[in-house]
Amino acid sequence: MEWNILEKTSSVGASNADFPSEDPGMYQLDITLRRGQNLAARDRGGTSDPYVKFKLGGKEVFRSKTIHKNLNPVWEEKTSILIDNLREPIYIKVFDYDFGLQDDFIGSAFLDLTSLELNRQTDVTLSLKDPHYPDHDLGSILLSVLLAPREEQREAFQTQSLRLSDLHRKSQLWRGIVSVTLIEGRELKAMDANGLSDPYVKFRLGHQKYKSKIVPKTLNPQWREQFDFHLYEERGGIIDITVWDKDAGKKDDFIGRCQVDLSTLSKEQTHKLEMPLEEGEGYLVLLVTLTASAAVTISDLSVNSLEDPKEREEILKRYSPMRMFHNMKDVGFLQVKVIRAEALMAADVTGKSDPFCVVELNNDRLLTHTIYKNLNPEWNKIFTFNIKDIHSVLEVTVYDEDRDRSADFLGKVAIPLLSIQNGEQKAYVLKNKQLTGPTKGVIYLEIDVIFNAVKASIRTLMPKEQKYIEEENRLSKQLLLRNFIRMKRCVMVLINAAYYINSCFDWDSPPRSLAAFLLFLFVVWNFELYMIPLALLLLLAWNYFLIISGKDNRQHDTVVEDMLEDEEEEDDRDDKMFVDIQLLSDRDFRYLETLLRAFCYQDSEKKGFMNKLYAIQEVCVSVQNVLDEVASFGERVKNTFNWTVPFLSWLAIVALCVFTIILYFIPLRYIVLVWGINKFTKKLRSPYAIDNNELLDFLSRVPSDVQVVQYHELKQDPSHSPSKRKKNNPG
Repeated sequence: MEWNILEKTSSVGASNADFPSEDPGMYQLDITLRRGQNLAARDRGGTSDPYVKFKLGGKEVFRSKTIHKNLNPVWEEKTSILIDNLREPIYIKVFDYDFGLQDDFIGSAFLDLTSLELNRQTDVTLSLKDPHYPDHDLGSILLSVLLAPREEQREAFQTQSLRLSDLHRKSQLWRGIVSVTLIEGRELKAMDANGLSDPYVKFRLGHQKYKSKIVPKTLNPQWREQFDFHLYEERGGIIDITVWDKDAGKKDDFIGRCQVDLSTLSKEQTHKLEMPLEEGEGYLVLLVTLTASAAVTISDLSVNSLEDPKEREEILKRYSPMRMFHNMKDVGFLQVKVIRAEALMAADVTGKSDPFCVVELNNDRLLTHTIYKNLNPEWNKIFTFNIKDIHSVLEVTVYDEDRDRSADFLGKVAIPLLSIQNGEQKAYVLKNKQLTGPTKGVIYLEIDVIFNAVKASIRTLMPKEQKYIEEENRLSKQLLLRNFIRMKRCVMVLINAAYYINSCFDWDSPPRSLAAFLLFLFVVWNFELYMIPLALLLLLAWNYFLIISGKDNRQHDTVVEDMLEDEEEEDDRDDKMFVDIQLLSDRDFRYLETLLRAFCYQDSEKKGFMNKLYAIQEVCVSVQNVLDEVASFGERVKNTFNWTVPFLSWLAIVALCVFTIILYFIPLRYIVLVWGINKFTKKLRSPYAIDNNELLDFLSRVPSDVQVVQYHELKQDPSHSPSKRKKNNPG
């Protein structure tokens, strides 16, 4: 290995013969990256956008910010590095930042640690070289370095190395997090001979890069992917976005590019952006959120709009009944205080975690900062949301930050807005990913909801907001069985009702049949159309009477709960529908192939075995989803009359009362006439209005039995309470 010659602006002295031959101790190297001089130009304009990497032992330990369009950049950045072997040099590389492309190499140098004097600040000038062009002058880098011994011995190196990444991470405290949701592309440029493309997207913010999945053969791709960037600059930054067409065996084709200037976006708010592509065609649809200030700029709990009497009064006035028809989309206001968590799961080998919280309300997604190496983090972070639908569910998820991989899941809670008790600090037991059972830890939240009931009621009869990022339904035999049992129970209700009516005709029970016969005569003789909503109204009133009298007929669906628990246990083993083909015996393989031949069309026999396997899997997923939709519909009807969500049941009572009065006083032909005129003229009056069914929109807000279990708040076990354990174990 050839080392570059070091030119020092001040004398460094002898070659440090004082260092022991074995370097038995630990050292701390404090580096100040001052500036660059006469760096090589790598851009067309005769400039560069330089940044510097420091590496030790092949690992990156520090990276500077980028100075744009400057060949004599001034950084003035500091970092500290722990050293256990002075004979291993610091490798310094300088790059030119390139938009959407591979960064250009400017030059590199080595910092020889054995040539430094201990406990003396030294100014060092490093000449940059390129191994492929050793004679080229690529400029120089100016540093100030201070090498000092540490008292810790080599045995403590492992403990120190665990802290090393934190030291480097905290040397560049990020100012916030940028959450980007890539929704879709529209009308992209065709790059293939078939008039289509295989598009994917590259994102870049500073030195952070992400790449989306490839969507084959389309000009209107749906990605629905989410990416998080750390924001290091106070003024924001620019996200460079490029769209590419995947070309097998060749260089990928460039479709277009766009930029998001973060300095123009307000913080703690989700922005939906439609970005036209430059140098191409079409545009991208994104959700961008700036959130999660670092601990040094964390929100102060005393600065709370709801605790300020004047601000609270303004918000209450904004959603008062007198303003029920003002801005119908603004239904309410939600404030969430993420206070702290206790006894979280340890995700790191050190027995600790680096937890942060993600707070989601529909497509709005905000994050807290990360608390490093802590199982009892305190965030004390306040988030506010505008409520568009009072039937939305607030989701709070705790993750462990991992810089090398995606974040590890630690726990989650789902809280319907209508179940929130304002201003009460509550400890929520964290649940697993499926929200079916507890996981380790609790999270303390304080939530306030203010909304206009009239706006919320009207919004209930409109289409539900689509959530862009949702987990795709995967095939699971447990889930398929659960959905089948749920649908079977709904169908059995109708079958049992039919059997009951038929038994009245058969006079199996003479008193019951006689009563049914007299009721039939009375109803048919006196029947009017208004009696249909009136009967439903009486059913709701009867169930309400049972509830207030203590005879509550609302019961948890134990079958659903058991199935959910079984599903969670099976999920680890049943990530795919079928077992690995490699594990099948020859007899099993032939039997499975025979079954597939029986279910597949003759045309599909020309395809390979795996194609048939995927085709069957897609059919099974469709069946699984249809079963879920049918079962959920029946459960939602039942839960409406069971008062599972009182707000919706009261809304149903109001609607049924209105229908009863209308049908009683207005002839049916007038009602049908008004309905028909409205339907025929709706597109003329509102060409861009989304066609909807108010009854189905209402039922979509009622939770199914599965959702009731998922939203059920778990009680904290007092014997496992973290605070209890602290009292019992003060040491």
